[in-house]
Amino acid sequence: MDIFSVIKERFISGAYVGRKTSYIYNDIGAKSKSEKKSIDMILKDLEKSGAIVKSGDGYYLPGDLGLIKGIVRSTENGYAFLSPEKGGDDMFIPPKNLCGANDKDEVLAVLVEEGKGGESDVVKVVKIIKRGIKDLCGTLVGGRGNYFIEPDNTKFIGRVKVMGGTLGADVGDKVMATIVSYDEKGRADGRIIKVIGTGGELFTEEKSILLSYDYPENFPYKVSKEADSINEKIDDNQLIGRLNLTDRQIITIDGEHSRDFDDAVEVEILENGNYLLGVHIADVSEYVKAGSLLDKEALSRSTSVYFPDMVIPMLPEKLSNGICSLNEGAIRLTLSCIMEIDKSGDVVDKKICKSYIKSAHRMTYTQVQAMLDGDKKTLEKYSDIADMVLKMGELQSVLTSRRTKKGKIDLDVPEAEISVDGGEVSVDKRGSLRAYKVIEEFMVTANECVAEYAFFLDVPFIYRVHDKPKEETAENFISFLNVLGITVKWRAESCRPSDFSAVLDKLDGSPLKPLVNKVMLRSMQKAVYSPDNIGHFGLSSKCYCHFTSPIRRYPDLVVHRVIKMIIDGRIGELNDLYKGFIENAARISSENERKADEAERAVDDLYKAEFMSRNIGGEFDAVISGVTANGIYSELENTVEGFTPIAYLPRANYTFDAKNYCLYSRKRKFKLGDKVRVGVLDADVSSRKVEFIILGKID
Repeated sequence: MDIFSVIKERFISGAYVGRKTSYIYNDIGAKSKSEKKSIDMILKDLEKSGAIVKSGDGYYLPGDLGLIKGIVRSTENGYAFLSPEKGGDDMFIPPKNLCGANDKDEVLAVLVEEGKGGESDVVKVVKIIKRGIKDLCGTLVGGRGNYFIEPDNTKFIGRVKVMGGTLGADVGDKVMATIVSYDEKGRADGRIIKVIGTGGELFTEEKSILLSYDYPENFPYKVSKEADSINEKIDDNQLIGRLNLTDRQIITIDGEHSRDFDDAVEVEILENGNYLLGVHIADVSEYVKAGSLLDKEALSRSTSVYFPDMVIPMLPEKLSNGICSLNEGAIRLTLSCIMEIDKSGDVVDKKICKSYIKSAHRMTYTQVQAMLDGDKKTLEKYSDIADMVLKMGELQSVLTSRRTKKGKIDLDVPEAEISVDGGEVSVDKRGSLRAYKVIEEFMVTANECVAEYAFFLDVPFIYRVHDKPKEETAENFISFLNVLGITVKWRAESCRPSDFSAVLDKLDGSPLKPLVNKVMLRSMQKAVYSPDNIGHFGLSSKCYCHFTSPIRRYPDLVVHRVIKMIIDGRIGELNDLYKGFIENAARISSENERKADEAERAVDDLYKAEFMSRNIGGEFDAVISGVTANGIYSELENTVEGFTPIAYLPRANYTFDAKNYCLYSRKRKFKLGDKVRVGVLDADVSSRKVEFIILGKID
């Protein structure tokens, strides 16, 4: 073990906590000036990274001094939260307590006030360890040699002063800058490194978002070269030890515009009356080897990112659309989960194996839906698989019924269908096809089976986990239900998935259901990747993973590698090869998933603003989707959301009731879930904001 690791380990063990530099010299055995200088540099590096803190003459771990290490998560309102490195609830940072820290900074903070009544603890930043934002994009403002950048990232606190020239950019242009320094108050100076284009133009704004989130336009040359070296044909040797499933009626079911197909399915009825469900997933791990350049690039991306007009893929197109894609009529290497499912929806037997298939048909959700609806023309066109598709519908109903009985929380979250045709943007609400449900149920069942398989073997593994709601948020949700006249018998500290699903079931057909659905969603925690299995609350699953999309999700790729090592009888090697790596991969994948979600939302909001900019002056029916002290958010049927400042409401003295999600005056009341008629006042593409005026309530 090197000296750096020795010193770090001895701090962690407590041996060096509170010790002076001289003690560490003696303990290490450093006598010469060069040896002592090396130790001084190591201590400075550890101190700089926030691993240790010097107090007086001694060195301590941050926790020994009551310090909390974490990441700052700023908000658009100027305050922030600290996400502790060691996990736990986020802590509130008022603006005055940021002390120059900004969004995504790694900091040390101290607790200044314990939270009461379910409120967050309050902390104050005492040291900025590492700045989180190195480059940013924004709009050039100012003039006469005194220029600033208004960041696109509305969570970044303050403007950036431009040092040096503008590279020919005009005021109003979108530019990219690198931060060169911060002053003691956290004000940033930056140097423009790229002129993106004219602000307010759709594709300039989109490119600015992609650059802000550091999404590259292309793969690095060496990564592409490694992908190009992969054989596009399957060698007979690659089929050895794999189950031959090429004679099976296996199909892919995807969207009309999908280009990569990593999952295929089949269903048949066994002699005992049970269902056989085969879920066959592209064996990407056969081509993306652990530790390769492709693998390192895939981990750094962790996920494919989807925008209305493009995809930023996790893997190069040669793999994602080529040899790893389960194209119709092509032999492809797969990892299969073949399950026997009884009439109650229970998996009574399963087999997980290496295989190879040949997809019989590339089906779309629309085609499958037509077959499920009994469309004769489509049934005749695909007569060879028509009976199987109808059996798929039967099995989906069985699986859905079972999962409903278990208490799965089936939140109805509206999604936008955004498309671009000849530069024209359209925004509609995505339809809810039963065909989507077929694939969803099949993939969830396979994911559970694979997770259970690994869990009971007690091997290093990446699970997809979803913790139950925090007690205080569950209590707030119960209070909200009580305000609506909905009583529940369960308690916040012991809530189960079935408690939440029962509330939604009780409200079927009620106008209150969309409102309760939205508030319930806000009370839920976010699913993440973890090496520790704590179950998946939302799915009411004791054991869950992501296995079914290795082309577009890195955790699935790792799961495949682990499963294949088990199949190959190499289970004893897993701890040495994967234990430490999996914890790191789970953390990076969770962080990159969060980043991808933010980027996708930002681009969706951009396209929605572009769409609504052509509807200024128009009137629409909407539902109040959010209430704040400053105004009201309303959502249209097509999922576009707009804000109405309190000044634009009918004149009155309004009081904000956070507990009951409403603004009220002596004569009027606007609450979450109210149906309203709105007019479009403005739609700003640059800020991605839409502004409504509420014309009246709809009874």
